[in-house]
Amino acid sequence: MNGVIILDKPPDFTSFDAVAVMRGLTHEKKIGHTGTLDPMATGVLPLLLGKAAKAADLLPDTNKEYRAGFRLGERRDTGDVTGTVVETDNTPVSEEKLKLAMEGFLGGINQIPPMYSAVSIGGKRLYQLARKGIEVERKPRRITISRLELLEYDEERREGVLLAACSKGTYIRVLIEDIARAAGSCGTMTALRRTRACGFSEAEAISLEELKERAENGSLGNALRSTESLFAEYPAVTVSPAQAARFRNGGSLSFDRLKLPRIALTEETRLCVYEASGSFLGLARAAPQQGELRFLKLFC
Repeated sequence: MNGVIILDKPPDFTSFDAVAVMRGLTHEKKIGHTGTLDPMATGVLPLLLGKAAKAADLLPDTNKEYRAGFRLGERRDTGDVTGTVVETDNTPVSEEKLKLAMEGFLGGINQIPPMYSAVSIGGKRLYQLARKGIEVERKPRRITISRLELLEYDEERREGVLLAACSKGTYIRVLIEDIARAAGSCGTMTALRRTRACGFSEAEAISLEELKERAENGSLGNALRSTESLFAEYPAVTVSPAQAARFRNGGSLSFDRLKLPRIALTEETRLCVYEASGSFLGLARAAPQQGELRFLKLFC
């Protein structure tokens, strides 16, 4: 089974749990995912099956979008309500003050990974150290918050919901803590749902229960999206049988023998390569100075 299944991950499942269940349903050994979701989180988790698993490090769109619940006035060791309260604060925070604080987190910012995370330092996962009560220094990472909106907020209860569109590697738990601190209080995440990942929306995601039903009635294949759907934003080029054979062997293809799309080709340009039959072969990258397309990855 080769392709992509957009899973709506249920709560209390790790991303690895989801992969294990899908292995059982699809009988496909090679399954990868495009970004870890915490067990308490739900939402969009694209799963890469079979040959599509080779796309994990080539995805053009790694941005994510989340809808997160939060509570001000308390901070927990895990950054969310699954942890132990380590700080409280009774300072009132108005909606105006909260929105003003949020404005400071738009664009490129530095974020320190939380101790309860899978980041590895010195060969140890941070969460393994955190469970032993050990805290180590972590270097800040550069992330981008492209959209940040306050969807709901109850000033009396100091609880609300925000929407955040961000780059890969962003920790929403930390973002909430940092926003709360900027607003003059402390905060923790109460819920998290990923609403978009790798260009796929929550409207396209399929629940685990539905996938199980499809596996039982033999229609699971209908949930499978093509591998090339991951690269929908890339321009395409169709090659002849001889060129297809050359590409399969890792060979380059000369510009002057191709009907290239009418776009400016740079060293950063990647293209989807198709056979005349319409079958997706793989990805190539442009080498304009050499006047050729160079082999990048084969998916057939």
